[in-house]
Amino acid sequence: MANALKYPHMKIVTPCNGYVGRFAPSPSGHLHFGSLVTALASFLRAKSQDGQWLLRIEDIDPPREVAGASDSIMRCLEAHHLFWDGDVVYQSNRSDLYNYYIQRLSDLGLTYCCTCTRAQLANLQPSKLCHCANQNIRPSNSAIRFRHNHSYQSFYDELLGDVDFSKHDMPAHFTIKRKDGLFAYQLAVVVDDLEQGITEVARGADLLDATLFQLALYQAFDKPAPKFLHFPVVVTQPGKKLSKQNHATEVNSNDVSTNLINALGFLGFSLPKELKQESSQNIVNWAIDEWDLRKVPAITECIDNRIGQADSI
Repeated sequence: MANALKYPHMKIVTPCNGYVGRFAPSPSGHLHFGSLVTALASFLRAKSQDGQWLLRIEDIDPPREVAGASDSIMRCLEAHHLFWDGDVVYQSNRSDLYNYYIQRLSDLGLTYCCTCTRAQLANLQPSKLCHCANQNIRPSNSAIRFRHNHSYQSFYDELLGDVDFSKHDMPAHFTIKRKDGLFAYQLAVVVDDLEQGITEVARGADLLDATLFQLALYQAFDKPAPKFLHFPVVVTQPGKKLSKQNHATEVNSNDVSTNLINALGFLGFSLPKELKQESSQNIVNWAIDEWDLRKVPAITECIDNRIGQADSI
């Protein structure tokens, strides 16, 4: 393994024989109902299999972070009896790890430095590399891009079944480290899922189109990919998900039982009338026992024209 001794503190986590899932919010705002639904669903998915549920704070984009949001998210999860296993992982503490993996890709000839603007990249045909790919550009003030080999055009989703992207234009490259020195989501999430031994990525369907980019990185690292499961996304209107960017309101932790009942209802689970007066912990326990992925509605409308638009410079 290239440069293995450079970071002797690093250790690849070997997945245990059981299930290892995770919830990985970004601290760009407080937990809203849509995020609570995803957190609850991923928690139930893990606990119904006697698995681990890890918490990772994806704080790699400081300009978008809201002060105190990380603590607020954790307190909200605890209030709803969604308790994580082990220590919380903060991406902001893992720069050496991300740089190490980028160097591995570079040693394989799978990266290049790029100084293109967003406008230049937007005008580039999806199947073409930008002109920077053939130039010896210095790393300073440039992005690092990964050469996408298009090996994956489809994948199997545990809820949606076969997901086919063959009709979409796949970019020939995507950013793994931005011009401003910040690490891109696609790189960081794959590295963290590898290092934490995640066996299944259970998340919202708004991230469905990120899966092919991440599968390409697993292949480049010569590591098996986890399973993928994409839950339906709460929307304010057709095509517009509930999010921090469109001013979704913070979850009210003073009404935990109602929040849990509503979230379970969205996921296809109807709490028996006699249980609606039970404690929130008993509601969560009931949901763990009753969890059945076949009850969760499968939403495929998130496969759209955003492929490649998640890229950043």
